[in-house]
Amino acid sequence: MEIFYDKKTFSEYIKTQKEKNKTIGFAPTMGALHAGHISLYKEARQKNDIVISSIFVNPTQFNNPEDLEKYPRTIDVDIKKLENSNLVNAVYIPRVEDIYPNRMERKHYNFGGIENEMEGAARPGHFDGVGTVVEELFVQVQPDNAYFGEKDFQQLKIIEKLVEVLNLKINIHGVKIHREENGLAMSSRNMRLSEIEKETSSLIYKTLKQVNDWTKTLNISDIKEKVENIFNQGEMDLEYFMIADEETLKEVNSISNDKNYRAFIVVNIGNVRLIDNLHLD
Repeated sequence: MEIFYDKKTFSEYIKTQKEKNKTIGFAPTMGALHAGHISLYKEARQKNDIVISSIFVNPTQFNNPEDLEKYPRTIDVDIKKLENSNLVNAVYIPRVEDIYPNRMERKHYNFGGIENEMEGAARPGHFDGVGTVVEELFVQVQPDNAYFGEKDFQQLKIIEKLVEVLNLKINIHGVKIHREENGLAMSSRNMRLSEIEKETSSLIYKTLKQVNDWTKTLNISDIKEKVENIFNQGEMDLEYFMIADEETLKEVNSISNDKNYRAFIVVNIGNVRLIDNLHLD
């Protein structure tokens, strides 16, 4: 596995691969890698000649400076995990000036309104930051296929819209959520949980599975009340829960058979914010 720490040498590598007509699969990350990230590269390995990872903690997608400061940085361990996976041909670890050569600013995008729902409402400007870094990485990596986890489902939809808005010839692939044995969605933030908190957090996925069952017999307002009651009694703080249309990401009050829906939940435990979602049958 080759490792690149600057744009110049990485660009030369990409140019060589393109000259050889190699197809490139790409999954960008912010590091603190876990099995969920590795599952992206497993998917990429099946359909591409070259698989590329990137590790860059993007400052412009953090609203809270404290959250940025606390974000886990484990670069040596990450590189070892990528090497041991035998899935990745190259990892790009750019400097801030390689991504933001002039000033560290977010671009502004029109994602058709989906940027204002859920996480967009809770974290203003977040998806402009995501779009800015992903657009720049797409320009530098020139992938044929790019892979994103469904845990950040709204982000996945944002990236699909980004490719459409910019008219990029990149196929975007969503990869199913990778979970711990107890059902907790794998996330880099899990590193900040104690063992007791990890076990407590298993309630998130258990609740989502119950929601899936409840949609067959209960209306959405009753489901929301049940979810609120579950978390009001425990050690976790429910930030929001909603059922939304998978395309528009708008919250719905009722379910029809001709559309796809997904339950979304955000919970805080201690000082860690956890997100999860589940497609509803």
